[in-house]
Amino acid sequence: MIDFELSDGLKNYSNMLHMLAEQAMRPISREYDEREHEKPWDFINMMWNVSGSASMTGGDNREAGKDDKKGKGTSERNLAMCVTVEELAWGDAGLYLSIPNAGLGGAAVAAAGTAEQKQRFLARFSEGKPKWGAMAITEPACGSDSSAIQTTAVKDGDQWVLNGNKIFCTSGHMALEKSEGFVVVWATLDRSAGRAGIRAFVVEAGTAGMHVVKLEKKLGIRVSDTAAIVFEDCRIPLDNILGSAEIPKTSQGFKGAMATFDATRPIVAASGLGVARAALAFVKQTLDEKGVVLRYGVPPHKLTVLERDVMEMEAQLQAARLLTWRAAWQMDNGIQNSLEASMAKAKSGLVVTWITQKAVELLGPLGYSRQLLLEKWMRDAKITDIYEGTQQINQLIIARRILDYSSKALS
Repeated sequence: MIDFELSDGLKNYSNMLHMLAEQAMRPISREYDEREHEKPWDFINMMWNVSGSASMTGGDNREAGKDDKKGKGTSERNLAMCVTVEELAWGDAGLYLSIPNAGLGGAAVAAAGTAEQKQRFLARFSEGKPKWGAMAITEPACGSDSSAIQTTAVKDGDQWVLNGNKIFCTSGHMALEKSEGFVVVWATLDRSAGRAGIRAFVVEAGTAGMHVVKLEKKLGIRVSDTAAIVFEDCRIPLDNILGSAEIPKTSQGFKGAMATFDATRPIVAASGLGVARAALAFVKQTLDEKGVVLRYGVPPHKLTVLERDVMEMEAQLQAARLLTWRAAWQMDNGIQNSLEASMAKAKSGLVVTWITQKAVELLGPLGYSRQLLLEKWMRDAKITDIYEGTQQINQLIIARRILDYSSKALS
């Protein structure tokens, strides 16, 4: 079982990333929040060169992926990813999301693709110029209910023809118009089949019939692009489908596509942890500079309200981190983690939202001002509660898993 102790290699890697986040991300954090959608190309190129691959944001980690300190040979890939993302989001969540990597699209290929597809689509992220991957699920008339997808995929000879509209696609613009990346598009083979007809398709940059039509203006993570994409008779090869094209009588194919989130939800949770940790650390540093001493070990009824608030912030952050690490550890050890992945995502969303709001509150008008990054962290925090499944959706998933209810029985 996980012992909550990171390996020495992973600790060293985490420390290296922390220095990188502090020196390369924090200094430009405010600037690129103000200049929404403008990309810090010096930073992007540096990160691409430093990583040498997608290792910092979505690929194999050369340092952290080694055998653990106990010599058991247990993979740490997903745990390493969570530690990596927490440090980068501590630096700046929007900048982290702008780092070239295979992204959610790469996670989908890794989870559901064949060996040939993984080689064909993911190998590009270790060579050449910076590249991005993305995933397109949400539609104008389909939000949290992915089974209601209207985008269609119709077989025509040796090609699939996609038609439909997608919105809120993270890094969609960078994947399709600024690099030789790709987007994984969720579409239905047969609307009458419901969930059973949903599949994921890889659409590469430069494919005719695919257009980025809008970039969203957002509350937070403003340097990261969020795109709306239109597919009009967009033709892709038959072997760009992830999984079988056969439509079973059950929703097994849809469940296979949804399994992508078992890997990505802990990563999203980790990004929230980084933002929450940044806000909490700043509050504690400010209190220390003001001569305020936090009295650990004192009975709760003797603590000040301020002390109780800070200690509760610390406890909630640690609880969310342990849930996240557990979900990642299970993934690394081949243990089903659908329940734990949703628990980590839901807890992290609640915690980062509460901690950043509390941090702003504790520092009063100064915390609310643009003089500090606290107000930015509060804005960046909220997306953790929304994307990769909203708070409500993840709580539904948790309830269904615990009670062993179907989506029809509990919705």
